[in-house]
Amino acid sequence: MAESPARTPAAQLSRIFRKAGVLLAKGQIEQTLTVLREGETLARSLGGEEKLALFREEILRCEERLAGGLS
Repeated sequence: MAESPARTPAAQLSRIFRKAGVLLAKGQIEQTLTVLREGETLARSLGGEEKLALFREEILRCEERLAGGLS
């Protein structure tokens, strides 16, 4: 039986990015970082170097916002 589209690695990573975007839009930087780090872990486990790089870029941006006091 074919894997459900919601369970594919690409769908999982996309869902995590969307969730992080919603949290970021609400100004919840710390929660956004938590979600992005979950995505980073998943991308690393899947061997997705391109996706891993995207998560790391977003994590750095959020850390900069948090350090700068921007929400």
